Amino acid sequence: MAVRLNMSALPHIESADVPSYDRSALKPGILHIGVGNFHRAHQAVYLDRLFETGRDHDWAFCGAGLMPFDTKVHEVLASQDFLSTTVAQEADSTTARVTGPMVEFVVPEDPQAIVDRLADPAIRIVSLTITEGGYFLNADGHFNATHPAIVADAKSPDKPSTVFGVIVKALQARRDAGQKPFTVMSCDNLPHNGRIAREAVTGLAGSFDRELADWIENHVAFPNAMVDRITPATGERERQMVREMFDIEDEWPVFCEQFSQWVLEDKFVNGRPALETVGVQFVEDVTPYEVMKIRILNGGHAIIAYPAGLMDIHFVHEAMENDLIRDFLTKVEEDEIIPVVPPVPDTDLNDYHQLTHRRFANPKIGDTIRRLCLDGSNRQPKFIVPSIVDNLERGKSPVGLALESALWCRYCYGETDSGAVIEPNDPNWDRLKEVAQAAKHDPSKWLAMTDIYGDLGKDKVFAKIFADWLESLWQNGTKVTLRQYLER
Repeated sequence: MAVRLNMSALPHIESADVPSYDRSALKPGILHIGVGNFHRAHQAVYLDRLFETGRDHDWAFCGAGLMPFDTKVHEVLASQDFLSTTVAQEADSTTARVTGPMVEFVVPEDPQAIVDRLADPAIRIVSLTITEGGYFLNADGHFNATHPAIVADAKSPDKPSTVFGVIVKALQARRDAGQKPFTVMSCDNLPHNGRIAREAVTGLAGSFDRELADWIENHVAFPNAMVDRITPATGERERQMVREMFDIEDEWPVFCEQFSQWVLEDKFVNGRPALETVGVQFVEDVTPYEVMKIRILNGGHAIIAYPAGLMDIHFVHEAMENDLIRDFLTKVEEDEIIPVVPPVPDTDLNDYHQLTHRRFANPKIGDTIRRLCLDGSNRQPKFIVPSIVDNLERGKSPVGLALESALWCRYCYGETDSGAVIEPNDPNWDRLKEVAQAAKHDPSKWLAMTDIYGDLGKDKVFAKIFADWLESLWQNGTKVTLRQYLER
């Protein structure tokens, strides 16, 4: 019979590994904002491994969040004494471990409570997984100081509502109290995520206090990081599997692949845990690693997502079993992505490319096409558009990437090739759907979204290729259009 996950249940769990360290001796040194599945399958797992070695027990997590969703996360995890079951799956293996590096959670949706917790000198790192859309970026990838939420925080810095408003107020309090600042460590899937976090924090601070912004610029560290572990959403399927396979009643287990990577710049202002002892790669410059991952892996996800979505394919591994989609992915990456990815130390890009294919094809993960299609308005400018620009600058027509863009446009129209309705799947869905419907008759409308494509709509070569592919998708459907591309 399954046991309800909490501290008292740990001695009775036999089918999964459980913490051997004394959780009562853990003390928070990191406040993490955005306690979602990825954080618990990635960053929290590394800390759990570190605590198992018997060291750095003063670097435990305190969770925090500002979104309505975080209230549910807090309720579930608090009822489980902040324990989580992490299930790692490959085609031929499934293992589970209960992890316990989180020991408290600030009451969600209370910015001042987070500020007060950050004022504690024991908190030496603030880490973030707030998704790509949480950084208030312009089309060029820089901080948008005119976003209404940021403008509101700039006008009322003592009553912040955004993550960056909270961080700025907490840093101001620590400066005024003569305390050391904390490091701001982004773990989001963004190129130069540390730089972006720095721009957001200093940009907001500078809008109302130039001295504070300069102090932050000179005293606070914002290391860049590359993070990688495929982690699907949790549903009843996953909860039932944990009950049946491991006799654990976990309200929010996390499923992920075995593979995990974390490359991090060693730039901290107030100490850090010894994560290098448990597999984290510390480097001087993370840029080559993050470009490789974002272009090949995340870009690859986008390449398979939209044709699969239009063909009513549910799971990612099912998309990889489809010859047209798999060959589309291979051709676009080999012809248009890998050639524009700069060299990466001690890494063969073709080997990495093959590794991503094996990871996508993992039948155990249960990752969904809908998840990959999510939030294209924030992901396309980071995962796809840079490769298009690089190809054009080299004088090469990005035919496959233009087709990927057309597939995204066609997906945002709101129905699959079979006529099935595609439910809203983007924070900007209403706008995207309206533009996609207009683009059916005038493709230039789609590329005119300069916040996503920049000036690409003005490139006649790319605009013509895009328009031709979109027309083919409407006239011939996804399967025929993919065949046309593969036969070129």
